[in-house]
Amino acid sequence: MVEPVNLNRFRKEKARVEKKARADENAVKFGRTKSEKSREKALSELDAKRLSAHRREDEPKA
Repeated sequence: MVEPVNLNRFRKEKARVEKKARADENAVKFGRTKSEKSREKALSELDAKRLSAHRREDEPKA
C-alpha cells in the first residue's frame, strides 16, 4: 500500500527554497562585508570629527 503524500509540505519546501535563493541573490547584489561596514563607519566618524573641529563656538548648534 502507498503512503499518502502531504502536498502542503512540498509546496512549503519549494517556497522556502525560492525564498532562500532570492535572499542569497540579494545578499550578493546589495550586501557588504563586515570589514566594509566598519571601514565606512570609521570614515563617517572621522568626517564628523573634522567637521565639528571647524565649527565656530558662537554658532547655535542645530
